[in-house]
Formats: sequence, structure tokens, C-alpha cells
Amino acid sequence: MPDLLFEAGMEEIPARMIAAAEKELTERVVALLRRERLLGEANEVRCYSTPRRLALQVSGVLQRQPDATERMTGPAWSVAFKDGQPTAAAQAFARKAGVNVDALDKAVTPKGDYVSATVTHRGRTALEVLGERLAAELAAIYWPKNMYWRAQKPERFVRPVRWIVAVLDHEVIPVEFAGVRAGKLTFGHRILHGSQPVVIDHPDDYVGALEAAKVTADVALRRHRIRKALDQETRDIPGARWREDTELVETVTHLTEWPSVAMGSFDREYLALPEEVLVTVMRGHQKYFAVENLHGKLEPYFLAVLNTHPEETGVETIRHGNERVLRARFNDARFFWDVDQKTTLEDRVEMLKWVTFHKELGSYWDKTQANLRIAGCLADILIDRGVPLDREALTEAVRCAKADLTTELVKEFTELQGIVGGLYARAQGLGEAVAQAIYWQYSPAAIEDPIPPTVEGQVLGLADRIQTVVAMFGIGLEPTGSKDPFALRRAANAIVKILADSGLPLRISDLRGTAVDLSGEVNSRVEGFFRERVEFYLRDVRGFAYDVVNAVLTAGCDDVRDAIARAEALTAVRGSEDLAAVAAQFKRMKNILLQAQQKGIVTTGELRQEIFAESAERGLFAAANQLARTVERFRSRREYRQALEQVATLRPHVDLFFDKVMVMVDDEAVRRNRLALIAQVLSGFSSIADFSELVSAS
Repeated sequence: MPDLLFEAGMEEIPARMIAAAEKELTERVVALLRRERLLGEANEVRCYSTPRRLALQVSGVLQRQPDATERMTGPAWSVAFKDGQPTAAAQAFARKAGVNVDALDKAVTPKGDYVSATVTHRGRTALEVLGERLAAELAAIYWPKNMYWRAQKPERFVRPVRWIVAVLDHEVIPVEFAGVRAGKLTFGHRILHGSQPVVIDHPDDYVGALEAAKVTADVALRRHRIRKALDQETRDIPGARWREDTELVETVTHLTEWPSVAMGSFDREYLALPEEVLVTVMRGHQKYFAVENLHGKLEPYFLAVLNTHPEETGVETIRHGNERVLRARFNDARFFWDVDQKTTLEDRVEMLKWVTFHKELGSYWDKTQANLRIAGCLADILIDRGVPLDREALTEAVRCAKADLTTELVKEFTELQGIVGGLYARAQGLGEAVAQAIYWQYSPAAIEDPIPPTVEGQVLGLADRIQTVVAMFGIGLEPTGSKDPFALRRAANAIVKILADSGLPLRISDLRGTAVDLSGEVNSRVEGFFRERVEFYLRDVRGFAYDVVNAVLTAGCDDVRDAIARAEALTAVRGSEDLAAVAAQFKRMKNILLQAQQKGIVTTGELRQEIFAESAERGLFAAANQLARTVERFRSRREYRQALEQVATLRPHVDLFFDKVMVMVDDEAVRRNRLALIAQVLSGFSSIADFSELVSAS
């Protein structure tokens, strides 16, 4: 079976977009091969990318599609044939099926007799199919930004496409995209190899041919070489290592085709600046790796990943150039730091009146006042619930939290927002509690990030985010579909994570209640929004099964830590046969109640024991009442596993009830009493989880 190679070469793609595009192109082409029945069982898929190309190689591609036999059904037999002679309907169906009329036969079905025909579709060659479809798969790749590059032409792509390689073994696939026809010619490193094309006669030649042209097409291999080179360079400095930065490694991997590493240095006097500032300058603006000692403190060196392998004289030139650029950036940072210190954070708070938060919601000064009110309410709740809290430090931290937006350092390095405020608070003697709270206010920025380490920082983070979420919902700017321009999902995810990891005795309703007065409809939407975020956290972050999450959330998600504890307990015992049987019977009860309600039958009311006609009714009633008290004792102590194990003991009583008792009897009083019984049983055990949501493993 032949091998397929498909490569699209273009101008340099932004590094942040490459990995997703490589994955999508591979998935699309493999799906195409499967859809068109062109992928053999013994196949292997490899994908490649560099700043100038996306490519994949697939082995085990079939030479042509296998023939396919299809049974086509046409009009009714009585319509197609009259007195044994074919009608116009029969002739039309035969033409559609591509057979002679005398090849038509009768298909006998439960709905009657119909004309049918067996049609064999001859498979097309892989060259034909791929020649028609590959360009469409390339064009369909999602890019955050696209561009036009040919005047009066409709193609839009991330960057202009310059060449295409499409080869099936030794044959060129006739693909054309944006006026570029596929061939066997690719191109190596722009500087080290030049403009001379590289011929790919067979897919197996691809990696080796590019390697000879100074391009490492395999992303994993390129990443490995970068890490190895970083290690090698730092060995020249005793007791030093490069500071691990996975995100930056990924960035430089996608910025290079033939990487190497050069070390540079800077004056020790710059180490007087905070590490956060130095690392941000090196990392964010120059894509340099910081170097640290074994204690994690910065050393006056940096590592630059180059997209070339220069001679030694060239390395020196590059090193001096990088050092000169970095020195200028450090000087800027030091200047901004010194200028900013002339005005304290406290004096900068008034300046927030001229920094817009949102045109309909006012300035950051207005937001700060709202945050102060919310933080004060949360502090009252926490103090009442016995949480030690430095209220004065919290108030000062909230008041000064946004003041660094007016500083020159944040204007230059926006990613240091919050961090700069914390550093300035410490430098200006506002106290460590205030500095820590301001410093950590935007953490966690991503779900895997740590939460603020202090109670004051956690409360500041919660107050700031809940104010933003509720205010945006209040003016109708909630997330819709994939659109979330104000990152409200990220803010809500951070709230959920802080509530989950901090141990603060706060519920989501505590936060919502302190924000602003909302109409019932808006409050309901905010509540639903947070339910989605808790569901995401339990399922995608904590890894609980979807039915366990549904069961737990149906019983309530206001207390995030409590929801986690219930999900953990339910996961631990869900393998119990007795609990699975009880869950199945609870689902049956729920369905009976739902069907009754749909028919307008009352399912609630006073439960009258004297109406019980069967011993199974009395047995279920007595067992459920006694067990409910036991379960409630465990539940009140959050001993959910023990509570669930008790629920499982209800199985024989529930099984016997449904064996011996018909709920929907004609006698209205008996029927209503039995409906009230199963409703009471359900409600008595639903505070931990809605067991009817559990899916049986069988």
C-alpha cells in the first residue's frame, strides 16, 4: 500500500497558532481517508510542522477505494409495474440506479412490496479522490486570524501559501490551492539552505531531505534539541541551571526550524530590580530563558534560542546584539520603577477615576468602591464563621489593588498588572499582608494555577471577580457560545477553584448576594452560569464521571467543597450492586412521578398510613423513615460515604415494593397515597445526590 505525504508551505506562521493547526490538519486528512475508504487497517500517521510548513505522512493508504455494493429501493411495485410491464416510474428508477429495467427486482417489506436494484459502485483511485478533496481540508483549518494576499481572489489563510507537496508514493496528487499546484518540491531553511528547492520523490524521503536542508520537521525532536542545548549552555556556569518554562519552550520550538542556543550576560546591578520584572523583560519581550542558581535566585545570564547555527564569530555578534537590546530594556524598566516610586499607590487611587473599566460601568475607581463593599460583606461573613482575617489589611489591599494600572511599569509591561502593585506595596511599606493580597489578586489565571496563599488575597480575588461577573451580566454582556470577550468564564473558574482549594466557608450564593441587587431573571442566569462552571470543574478538572457530576449537581452545587466531597463519596461506592439497584428503582420512581404530573395528577400531599393496603408499602415507609434519620446524621457530618452505604441498604424494601405494589391504580386515594410515598422516599435521600441520574454499567 502506498504512503501519502501532504505539506503546505507558507510564510512564517505565528508560533501560538501552529500546534492547533498541525493537529487539525492531521485529523482532517485522516478523517477524509477513512470517510473515503482509503485507509488500510495497518496504517501509521505522523505529523510535522515548522514556522513555514504544516505536513503529515500517512502509511497504509489504499491505491483505490474498494467497490461498494448498495441495495437501492424505489417506488411501490404496483406503481412501477402494470400488468407485468414497466411503467415510466420503473424506467426512471432504473436510470437512477444505472441498471437495465429487467435487472429490477421486488423487495418485500412490512410496509409493502417495492422495486429494488443491487448497484455496484466501482471504487475510485486515491489520486482522484485526494486530488479533489485535499485542498478543501487545508482551506477548512481554523485560524484565529486570516488574511487575503491575492488581489481580487477569495482565498483567506493565516499566511500566503507558497508551495504544496502532495505525493502518493512516487506520484504527484493533482491538488491546487490559492493558485499553487502541488508537486514534489519543498524548501529548506531560509538562511542556512537558501532558495534552492528540495525534491521529495517519496514520502519516506521527507524527514531526511529536510534535515539535510537544515530543517527539523519533527516538533518533538526540535523540542528535545532545544532542551538539550539549554542544558549544555548552562553547564559552563558552575551551580547554574536554566529556569524551567514549559510555555516558553513551546513558543521557541514553534519559532525555529534549525534551533541552537546562545548564552549572554548582563550587569549584576540589574539584579536589584525585582525578579518578576527581569524575567518578564527576558521572557515576554525577547523570548530569553532566565538562568538561576541552585537556590532559585537569578544569575546575570540569559539564554537565547536562535533559528540558525552560526559560526563562532556570528555567535559573538548575536550575543552582543542580544545583550545590548536586553540592557536597553532593563534600563527602561529601572527608569519606570524609579519614576513610579515618586507617587505612592495610595495617592494613585484617585487617578483611577480617569481609567475606564467599562463605558457602561464606569471607571476603575468605581469598580474599586464596589469591590470594597463586596470585600467588606465577605469579611463580615468569614469573621462570623470563625475565620481569622486582618480586616484592615484587606481593606487597604482592595483599595490599592488597581492602582498599579496608572504606573509606567504596568503600561510598558501589562502582564505584570497586580504583581507590580504587590511589589510597590511592599517597597512602600504597606505591610506584607497587603502586598501579598495585591500581588496574587489575579491568580489563578488558569485553572491549573495556584490560588492566593493568604485569606486576604483570596477574598480580594473573589470580590474582584464576582463584581465583574455580576456587573457584566447586569448589563447583558454574558458569554454566548464560544464568545466571552470579558473572560467571564475564566473569572468564574477562578472563583470556583478558590472556593474549592482555600477552605473558606463560603458558598457561591454568599458571593452573589454581596455583589449587587439583581432582578430575578438576571440572578437566575448568574446562578446557572456558575452551575456550568462547577460542572466544568468537577468533570474536566477533577475528572469525575459525567453521571456522578449530574447526580451531585442536581442535589445542589452552591457549596463547592461540599459538592466535591459528595462526588468523591459517590465515585467510591458507585460500584456497589445494591446502590446501583436502588438508583435504578429511584429512576423508576422519578419517571412515575413525572408521568403523573404530565397527566395532571397530584403527586404531593399528606401521607396517610391507614390507607396502606400492602405490607410492602408499610415496610418501605418504615424503612425509609428510619434510614432517612441515619443518613441525615452522616450527611450533617459530611460523612457521605457512610451515608451512601446506608442508602444502599434500602434495596430489599424498594425491590419488594415494586414487586408487590402497583402505584397507578384506579382508586384515587390509594394512588395519591402511593405517589406521595415514593415522592417522600425520593426527597428523603436526594440531599446528597440524585441517584436517578446514575447510569448503570450493565
